[in-house]
Amino acid sequence: MTKLNTRVTHHPVVLEQFAKRQADIQLRVADKITGFAGSMQFVYLHALVFALWMLFIEKSPWPTLTLIVSLEAIFLSTFVMIGQNRQAAFQQEKADHDYSNVDKLLEQNTELTRQVHDLTKELHQHVLGN
Repeated sequence: MTKLNTRVTHHPVVLEQFAKRQADIQLRVADKITGFAGSMQFVYLHALVFALWMLFIEKSPWPTLTLIVSLEAIFLSTFVMIGQNRQAAFQQEKADHDYSNVDKLLEQNTELTRQVHDLTKELHQHVLGN
């Protein structure tokens, strides 16, 4: 059995975006929060806390619990939007980078095609003796 190569080569835009995110503490905190909020541990923790709250902390938990859950939903939706904005900015930057590379390749391909055409004409003239 062979060992798979686990080294991953990332797109330059991915590396640049990662470096930007690591340099900004607010973005790092937002990433940690959204990472945790999108996990099953988050779901389990909330189910446990809500069950304990309803069973042991308050006799009538609904008004306070509703307030807490509503506030949490507001903050979590904000973090989701932060993540969506980050993803949109990343996709735009990557698209711009890819377009730039494709445009350069198109120019190179066009120039090579012209050179091949010119060489073909020269060869044709040389072989036919025109």
